[in-house]
Amino acid sequence: MPKRYDQSYFDRWYRDPAHSVGSRADLARQVAFAVAITEQLLCRPIRSVLDAGAGEGRWQPLLHRLRPHARYAGVDSSEWAVARHGRRRNLRLGTLETLDQLGLDGPFDLVVAADVLHYLPTPALRRALAAMVPLIGGVAFLPTFTREDASEGDHHGFQPRRASTYRRLFAEAGLVQVGMHGWIPVGRVEELAALEGFPDA
Repeated sequence: MPKRYDQSYFDRWYRDPAHSVGSRADLARQVAFAVAITEQLLCRPIRSVLDAGAGEGRWQPLLHRLRPHARYAGVDSSEWAVARHGRRRNLRLGTLETLDQLGLDGPFDLVVAADVLHYLPTPALRRALAAMVPLIGGVAFLPTFTREDASEGDHHGFQPRRASTYRRLFAEAGLVQVGMHGWIPVGRVEELAALEGFPDA
């Protein structure tokens, strides 16, 4: 049965204490970290953020608190989430595979795809990366779990790929890893200090 991203889905995985994974404090640390690594690369405060697979747009209020003047755009395939939170949190209906067809005003300093890539079948993942990479002006923050990880939460539709498979697919799309789920376009590699990137960067 196809997964439905309706109110019951978000209530179960984000608000029900019996099922939800990660606290608001965990999310706040994640947001602050993504902002920090992006600003470290750009040497300035971030001005724009694209949240791909944004769900209810939970990153938006936390980002606004950190950087009130940064422009936030969220994209999600949930009609319910966009109808409920779209106007207030600047969410629009779409998928990762269609990012290049949505008229987004990129590139963005920070592109986020948190906990979504591991649900995409490989052909869809390749299309999503191809659509996403041109929109990355600074850093892509892509928390993604692999078959080697002891992940918790929603496993329906989870694609059990190896970490090496993700590294290969990301590299083929033109991304270079900078650690802790951070990736940059290959064209920015020369901006890194020798120990900021991985040996093959």
